[in-house]
Amino acid sequence: MSKLEQIDRTNVPKHVAIIMDGNGRWAMRQQHERIFGHQNAMTAVRQAVEAAVQLKVEYLTLYTFSTENWNRPQAEIDGLMELLIKAVQDETKTLMDNNVRLETIGDINRIPERSRNKLMECIAQTSSNSGTTLILALSYSSRWEIAEAMRKLCRDRLNPDDINEETLRKYLCTCDYPDPDLLIRTGGEIRVSNFLLWQMAYTEFYFSDILWPDFRHEDFYEAVFDYQQRQRRFGKTEAQIIAKK
Repeated sequence: MSKLEQIDRTNVPKHVAIIMDGNGRWAMRQQHERIFGHQNAMTAVRQAVEAAVQLKVEYLTLYTFSTENWNRPQAEIDGLMELLIKAVQDETKTLMDNNVRLETIGDINRIPERSRNKLMECIAQTSSNSGTTLILALSYSSRWEIAEAMRKLCRDRLNPDDINEETLRKYLCTCDYPDPDLLIRTGGEIRVSNFLLWQMAYTEFYFSDILWPDFRHEDFYEAVFDYQQRQRRFGKTEAQIIAKK
């Protein structure tokens, strides 16, 4: 029996986030430049999106380019921005065919104009789709997001006594989305790398040794199946969770 057949369709995570790690190492193991790994990562992206659509995951967030990635060699950054354009152009039809809506979070103004324009065209074209929402975290980091929320709070001159967790949540990039239920990180690293720190307070983590370009449908299903074996208590006791059932 495949992992897909073992998944309980009544307990699928509403929101899955993925840190797509291992592109550079994958390329180096094949004696290529790092950009070769990024070029071959689109198959994994496509498979992850297809798996999310298959399971009716409502939100899928991919950590595509962090604010720290701007510190990489310029040639790699330029290559990644060109790949973004190509990926958007190549995948728009697939997104439309699968009823996927594309959205983005992050400091998009830092993205080169040509790449940003192509991205916004795809976002507009898919805006009426009602299936899975694919969220690209671009020029994003959690500390940047929280600092930006603080700046907005100050500009709005809110009364400090009126500020609570829900108030702050409304100023975050992710204010329109539920917090992730499941985080998948590939590449064998065990850290969250400044990604959705506020939102992942109660997220279940799944770490895989698979390098991102090798990630496939079955790997996504394996992560979801593993998630379903856990009991999420959100600070409550096991007895409280059982009683609620």
